[in-house]
Amino acid sequence: MKTFNYGQDHLTASLALKLARKEIKGTLSPETIEKVSKSAEAVAQIAQGEAAVYGINTGFGPLCTTRISAEDTATLQENLLKSHAVGLGDCIPEEISRLMLVLKIHALAQGFSGIRMDTLERTLWMLENDVIPVVPEQGSVGASGDLAPLSHLFLPLIGMGKVHFQGKITTAKAVLAHFSKDALTLGPKEGLALINGTQFMAAHGVKIVDRLHNLLTHASITGAMMIEGLMGSIKPFTAALHQLRPFVGNQHVAQTILNLLHQSEIVNSHLHCARVQDPYSLRCMPQVHGASWNAWRHLKDSIETEINSVTDNPVVFDAENTVSGGNFHGQPIALPLDYACLAASEIGSISDRRIYLSIEGDTPGVPKLLLKETGLNSGLMIPQYTTAALASENKGLCFPASADSIPTSLGQEDHVSMGSIGARKTLRVIANVEKILGIELFYAAQAMDYHAPLKSGKIMTAIYERVRKDIEPVVSDRIMYEDMETAIELIKSGELVDLAKTVAASEGLAFETAWSQTFEY
Repeated sequence: MKTFNYGQDHLTASLALKLARKEIKGTLSPETIEKVSKSAEAVAQIAQGEAAVYGINTGFGPLCTTRISAEDTATLQENLLKSHAVGLGDCIPEEISRLMLVLKIHALAQGFSGIRMDTLERTLWMLENDVIPVVPEQGSVGASGDLAPLSHLFLPLIGMGKVHFQGKITTAKAVLAHFSKDALTLGPKEGLALINGTQFMAAHGVKIVDRLHNLLTHASITGAMMIEGLMGSIKPFTAALHQLRPFVGNQHVAQTILNLLHQSEIVNSHLHCARVQDPYSLRCMPQVHGASWNAWRHLKDSIETEINSVTDNPVVFDAENTVSGGNFHGQPIALPLDYACLAASEIGSISDRRIYLSIEGDTPGVPKLLLKETGLNSGLMIPQYTTAALASENKGLCFPASADSIPTSLGQEDHVSMGSIGARKTLRVIANVEKILGIELFYAAQAMDYHAPLKSGKIMTAIYERVRKDIEPVVSDRIMYEDMETAIELIKSGELVDLAKTVAASEGLAFETAWSQTFEY
């Protein structure tokens, strides 16, 4: 198993997911232990001194001018966790809670937060032993850190709150007893170090990087299949055209679709037909999908900067040098998260248009509503209603959360990012678009049926056959929601991408493009 050194190695979105899934092991090196210990010693020295340092010997927020005695520092930190654990709503997925732990360990291990090794090691122990805190989804405004969700994340350290353990939700107190462990007593600044930061937003961001990448890759597959089903032209994907407007995302999409359609008998059968131009939903895939790829790259770069950063406050350089700043403010990732939300929604929007196009009956040999005998049968009329509803829902979710700010903390925190809301709704949009692409896959396979005995190239034939393994052609009206759900699961699982890569490798064909490394994470 590969080892990742918290606080030292460069963390990527992919590595964060592997750590959360326990596919690689995270460790604390001797150098990291030394840095963390020195920072904790500096905070202990400050707590015993006369100089006022925010959150160490003062109150919080608008109470920052209230001095706290050295003997009350432990109570101050415990009270902070208890008073700030005010989250509501459903709990976030367990994997995102795991990601929050991973990101927080990495941030604290950099040695600028004053955390003690006992506290850091207990946090790592929770992750390694699958004692995963229950974190409500609502309550963060995305500045001063994700205070409420991070408070819930770390209540178990002091024997409070709830955790996921052995397949059920139980109290942290019961799980600590199960392992014969005592709750921790927090030292100076530790409560503040634990809950100041952007790990709720950033953990969602890591998950968005992963799921949006999968979504965009599948959009090329469903788009290519729809080009075949609707006898679309491949000329708009010509490399020379995209060299004249060389956005990396555009070029990547154009070349990917050409690779997928390589040696397609269906495409080659109408290379010299009279149709001059296709509708935009077919012709402009490189420009539309490509723009979303470019947005994905911006998000990935922003998230990976964030998850390797110190987002605590105050930052402790040494006992004589602490800085109260604003590294906890979520704006640097709140804006890219909103951008990614729009990027995902647009993929669903154009996919819905291709779905609609496929049932119009304008493609030679492809009947209206994708069924030969209609009237008595409605054919594939109604699943498009579902994609229209999903696309419309996404448009409502695209209003940027970061455009709003409501002052908190009696005006001390007078501008906030609302990045946590942007992150949560971006995942909702992605889930909706996964459904739209699944339905497009269902429709495109049905359209391709009408071109037999002509076949696709090797890659697309394998994908078509995989779809047909689980979803039979529609020949008369039947209940279709189970077919739709099957297609959606194929999109979500990533199986079709893996299949495309396997077939391409075995046949000496290309699926990845020269630009693929630009979109690695």
